[in-house]
Amino acid sequence: MAYFPAFIKLDNKKILIVGGGAIAQEKLEHLLDFTTDIELISVEYLPKMLSIIKANNLSYKKRPYKQGDIRDYAVVIVAVDDIPLQGEIFTESKEYNCLCNSVDSVDYCDFIFPSYIKKDDLTIAVSTSGASPAMAKRIRMFLEDAIPESIGVFLQEMKELRKTLPKGKERMKMLDEKAKNYIKQWRK
Repeated sequence: MAYFPAFIKLDNKKILIVGGGAIAQEKLEHLLDFTTDIELISVEYLPKMLSIIKANNLSYKKRPYKQGDIRDYAVVIVAVDDIPLQGEIFTESKEYNCLCNSVDSVDYCDFIFPSYIKKDDLTIAVSTSGASPAMAKRIRMFLEDAIPESIGVFLQEMKELRKTLPKGKERMKMLDEKAKNYIKQWRK
């Protein structure tokens, strides 16, 4: 079954990452594009990961995961090779109503990390529902090359127009025309 594409507002949602290796670091770097309300638990951390944690003033614990650690989190990322532990944390996440992602174990995931582009206010996510993360990455790279660097400036202008113009069909029509013209210009 395919995953439903949704963009989640992470304001006031605490995130826990269980793991301190390369995959945990990758997930941390992606999450930092959207929030810093992230805590970590791992027996060991890669040196680069520790520097990212310290540079972003994140809280972390150097110890094994214990049952109940996810109690106060909205989202938990399980980035460990221990498949039975992934299963235990996923099962426990149902008790605490938190979303769970167990890296490379779709059976233990409420959601997956798409390949994404983030340029200022523009975020585009690409997913193959886990069938081929490599293809999702390649499509993302293709799209990333196609998007002009000026997109952030254009989106800021559109945001300001939306704030100042009264809501209604005329505003929608004018903003749609501006977007259409911007895309026409970038295609040239």
